[in-house]
Amino acid sequence: MASPGFWEDQETAQKVIQEAKGLKHTVDQWQNVLEIAEEADVMLELISEEADSELRSELQETISRLKKAVETIELAAMLSGDYDQNNAIVSIHPGAGGTESQDWAQMLLRMYTRWAEDRGFRVETLDLLPGDEAGIKSVTLLVSGLNCFGYLRSEKGVHRLVRISPFDASGRRHTSFASVEVVPEVDEEVEIAIDPTDLRVDTFRSSGAGGQHVNTTDSAIRITHIPSGIVVQCQNERSQHANKDTAMKVLRARLAEKELMEKQAKLKQLKGEQSEIAWGSQIRSYVFCPYTMVKDHRSDLEIGNVSAVMDGDIDSLIEAYLKMKQ
Repeated sequence: MASPGFWEDQETAQKVIQEAKGLKHTVDQWQNVLEIAEEADVMLELISEEADSELRSELQETISRLKKAVETIELAAMLSGDYDQNNAIVSIHPGAGGTESQDWAQMLLRMYTRWAEDRGFRVETLDLLPGDEAGIKSVTLLVSGLNCFGYLRSEKGVHRLVRISPFDASGRRHTSFASVEVVPEVDEEVEIAIDPTDLRVDTFRSSGAGGQHVNTTDSAIRITHIPSGIVVQCQNERSQHANKDTAMKVLRARLAEKELMEKQAKLKQLKGEQSEIAWGSQIRSYVFCPYTMVKDHRSDLEIGNVSAVMDGDIDSLIEAYLKMKQ
């Protein structure tokens, strides 16, 4: 039988391991920069001795790699918030517009999944409600990895799409909206007071695409935090108990984010600053027609390659936002 302090020791060990992984990751990044710089230095010496067009081309490629590696370290250095190093819980909800908006929400889901996978982050679907014809009605993801919340907090807000709708037989141009919510995953040891009497827990039957694995019992969970009005749900786990645990994790994260935003609002009020842009204001536009461009309305950064952005190449957008917030 485990001693009374066993689990406390386990939790401490896990925390130390996580911090060690973070430090190792930073060291590895700097080691990578040094190796690329040494490689470039050797090429420069060779070129100074003998002109070689092929070697010059390789040097340009190496310099590009070096620049990208340094930018990655610079980006991580901008993350100094209370929860920036935490995992991120990302929720996407389509706006009005039916199938068109639901398809846009699924496009954003793909974009963030691609971005996370390219960075080696783990993506876990906590809750997914498919659209009636196409797309999704809502999705909640857990993105795990160092600084996930620090990076993805730049994505919180309303995203606008302009394109020729594939669902319009007349080929007309449509504008669609989807909202993205990003909150940090909060460790159990972080004190977020939740009174059980403040919770309303409802069970319902999980929805899905059908087949033998669809739950036939009321295993899905919806939890309402009555004082704040926050509602979370989970139906992707195989048991009611597992769904409840996951839903409580999401609830803790959203309450932590609410508390953080309230502190920031009070601080800005004391400083006499204007309040943040309202949740309903678009932060970014993705235009496919009549021209192609992604524009972030906070940093004013414009990118012409929409396809690359939709494939997960959003680092420049994240970096521009973080620099603006410095």
